[in-house]
Amino acid sequence: MTRKRLLDAVMVAGTVTVVAEATPRMRWITVGGPAVTRLAWTPGQHVRIQVGTESGVLDRLFGALRTYSVWDRTDDGLRLCVLDHGDGPGSRWGRTARVGDRVVLLRPEGNLVLRAGAYHLFVGEETASVAFGPMMRALPDPDTVHAVVEVADESDRLPLSDRVTWAFRRGTSAASSESLVKAVRALDLPTEPGVAYVAGEARTIQAVRAHLVQDRGWPRRSVVTKPFWAPGRTGLD
Repeated sequence: MTRKRLLDAVMVAGTVTVVAEATPRMRWITVGGPAVTRLAWTPGQHVRIQVGTESGVLDRLFGALRTYSVWDRTDDGLRLCVLDHGDGPGSRWGRTARVGDRVVLLRPEGNLVLRAGAYHLFVGEETASVAFGPMMRALPDPDTVHAVVEVADESDRLPLSDRVTWAFRRGTSAASSESLVKAVRALDLPTEPGVAYVAGEARTIQAVRAHLVQDRGWPRRSVVTKPFWAPGRTGLD
């Protein structure tokens, strides 16, 4: 199979249709086109977008792929919210994308989707809040939401449920965030476990999961995790 035929089999071509500021560090980027608008999507899922080239075997074939959660589906296509959090290829693509740019992406995927539970606990930071928004909106009963979302400051807040507890780092790092774990410890949750969705920086996710499982006695199967980034890890930058 030729490279072009392989790409056509697994990837979808679209164009950037809308770019707008979401917060001082985030941009709404909508990717549309006939093939994109036909894609199935479940709230919480992400797409992987070709943002550049790197030296690995798969990168030489597909280009550098970076993961972006889908905020919603509009008439213009799939709406993403891209955080500028460094100088990796993903952040550079988010800063430089313009209306009309050609985009190549993988179909929506991912297991960070709603599960059945007595209530729903969402824990994460800026990158996680993009996935959490559509998941919260999809819940039939908004009163089942419990959440802690940590951001740099008030300007980084996305429009989420009014049941979200916001935590602010005030200049500290989002990696291995002790303040996010502390905020989760302070939550007044029902006695019985619900379903937790914990997403964002990899080491912080591990710490939050350890608290829920070891300190609160939650079954591991009740904690759904999704690492979106990790300092120094190629593909998660």
